[in-house]
Amino acid sequence: MGLFIKKPFAALQAEANESGNKTLKRVLGPWSLIALGVGVIIGAGLFSITGTVAAGYTGPAITLSFAIAAIGCCFAGLCYAEFASMIPVAGSAYTYSYATMGELIAWIIGWDLVLEYTVAATTVSISWSRYLVVFLEGVGINIPHALAACPWDGGIVNIPAALIVVLMSIFLIRGTEGSSIFNGFIVFLKVAVILIFVVLGWKYINAENYVPYIPANTGTLGEFGFSGVLRGAAIVFFAFLGFDAVSTAAQETKNPKRDMPVGILGSLLICTILYMVFAYVMTGVAHYSDFAGQQGIAPVAVAIDHMGHADATGVIHPDYPWLNRAIVLAILFGYCSVNAVRPDIQIVDALVQEYGNMMKFHACRLSDLSVLCDIYFLSHSYF
Repeated sequence: MGLFIKKPFAALQAEANESGNKTLKRVLGPWSLIALGVGVIIGAGLFSITGTVAAGYTGPAITLSFAIAAIGCCFAGLCYAEFASMIPVAGSAYTYSYATMGELIAWIIGWDLVLEYTVAATTVSISWSRYLVVFLEGVGINIPHALAACPWDGGIVNIPAALIVVLMSIFLIRGTEGSSIFNGFIVFLKVAVILIFVVLGWKYINAENYVPYIPANTGTLGEFGFSGVLRGAAIVFFAFLGFDAVSTAAQETKNPKRDMPVGILGSLLICTILYMVFAYVMTGVAHYSDFAGQQGIAPVAVAIDHMGHADATGVIHPDYPWLNRAIVLAILFGYCSVNAVRPDIQIVDALVQEYGNMMKFHACRLSDLSVLCDIYFLSHSYF
């Protein structure tokens, strides 16, 4: 029965109210939480998935897919907001499962979350390296493939991927307040690029590209028609992933009961509006069929190439060729969002704090791990 002991709610409340060297600092307000959520949610997925889904499943109705996916995320967000305001302790789902399902389940969920964020950070760093190579090639700088790819990708070592992980980790170690300021700057850049795309592209919208708004089903379930819209919603749902990371900052929030729901739902609302407007302009500037077969951010490049005027031969000359490079730059900054690493650190923080309490009873048997916890707490209290 000991493996399924639940952590008392009173103990969680006491932990949330702790202060001192070995506790997280409450420095985040509602706007910081919204920026944190927007920083995690908006990524390269918006630029790549929009055109792909529109071309294969939804047509211009991808805006409806974003709306449906947002409604589903909203219900999940309400659950996270409720838990985070009731139990304002670091650890997210780990802490919630500890209070409701017991220690063993919480331990499994906690390390599953650590694995999830670790794999995600690895994937993001590799993708960041690829976009950096593309961006530098655009300005005449070439990085040897051997130094920008892993051995199983034909290289020796992926130096840019390793450097960005180390750099972001060092930045996070310096503290939440400083990293939140940096994150706010990154969020500003990402949102600015999206708004520039929308504003510049609005005058090039061709209303004929929206007809029909929901293309007729091809006879295959999920390929256009309303079933295609639902299938598209299931795919673009992944573009919203990350809003749950806001809940990991509950113990660093000044007033979690008020600010956590605002941060989670506010970031979801802002991202939904940005996604829908971005998709509306993208499918209005170019016909959705033009995005077929495009990979990466190529669908956005197709839309940008349609933002221009046709010459006598009918060839369109883009008015804003620099916008493609700006979007790649926004993706690079977006991948640098410290929030991609923050949830992992905070979940480990919660796990290690629980483990530190367990040390009192198992110090002799687990002395080596106790030293690791002491080192962790030393760096934690210093920063």
